[in-house]
Amino acid sequence: MCDDHPSTASRRTALGFLGVSLAAGLGACTAPGNPSVESPTAVPGSAGAAPSSSASPSAATSPTPGPGVPKRLRRSFVPDFTLPPIQGGLAPVITKIPTKHPVVFLTIDDGQVKSPDSVRLLAENDYPATLFLTSNTVRDNPAFFKAFMAQGSLVENHTVSHNVNMTTQWGYQRQLDDITGMQEFAVQQYGRKPTLFRPPGGSYSTAMRQAVAAAGLKAIVTWEAKANSGRMDYQYGNSLRPGDIVLMHFRPEFAADFAAFRSAQVAAGLEVVLLEDFLGVV
Repeated sequence: MCDDHPSTASRRTALGFLGVSLAAGLGACTAPGNPSVESPTAVPGSAGAAPSSSASPSAATSPTPGPGVPKRLRRSFVPDFTLPPIQGGLAPVITKIPTKHPVVFLTIDDGQVKSPDSVRLLAENDYPATLFLTSNTVRDNPAFFKAFMAQGSLVENHTVSHNVNMTTQWGYQRQLDDITGMQEFAVQQYGRKPTLFRPPGGSYSTAMRQAVAAAGLKAIVTWEAKANSGRMDYQYGNSLRPGDIVLMHFRPEFAADFAAFRSAQVAAGLEVVLLEDFLGVV
C-alpha cells in the first residue's frame, strides 16, 4: 500500500469511509522505523528488512513478491563507508565493510541448484542478496534468477568458467576474457552490467585485479563469514558483526544454510542490506 499513493488518493476521493483507513495505513508506511539512522535523502537508499517482531505479520507468509506485492518498510542508512577507487589500474578488494550501522550483507554464489525454495525463502524474509553467478552454471536456465531480481537482488560477476585455479593457471588476458564473458552474459540476460566481482574460490592476484578493473568492474568482493553445511563459519570470532559480508551458495542444502544465516543475523541484531546499495554501485 506504501507504493500506491496515487490510487489511494483517488479511492479516498471516491470512498470517504475507506479514505480514513487508507490514510491511517499511509501514516504507518511513512513512520520512520529508526529516526536516529533514517534520512529522507539517504544515499543510496534502502536497507534490509528488520529482523524484529515489529515487522508486518503477513511478510513471513506472503508468496514470492511480484508487481504490486508490498514489502516491509526498510530503514535507510546513510553509508559511513566509501568504496576505494581503482588506483594504478588495480580494482580494490573488499572483505568486510567497516561501518557502525547494524547491517549485514548476504551474497550467494554460483547458481548450480535452482530450487524454488531459495526464491521462496528470500521472498518470505524480504532479504535482498548479491548474486555472484557463473554463466556456465546458470546458462541452462538463466531466467530462474530473474525472480530474485524482482525481489530487489542483483546479479554480479563470478566468471564464465569458475576455474578456482585461474590466478595460477591463466595469464592476464585469459582471465580478462573469462571475466568480460560474464559481463556480456549478464547484460544480455539481466539487462545490467555487473559492478562487483567475486573470484572463484576467493583467490585473487595483481593480474586479476588488473583484469577486473579493465572489465569495468569496481571492486573484488570476498568474505569473512559463510553459511555452509547448515552452520555458520567465521574467520574471526563466533558471531556476525556489523558490516560482515556473508557467503552462501545455491546448493542442495540451501534451506539449512539460510536457516543458519538467519539465526545468526537475528541473534546479532543486524539488518540484511543490499551490498550494492550501501556501496552506491547499483
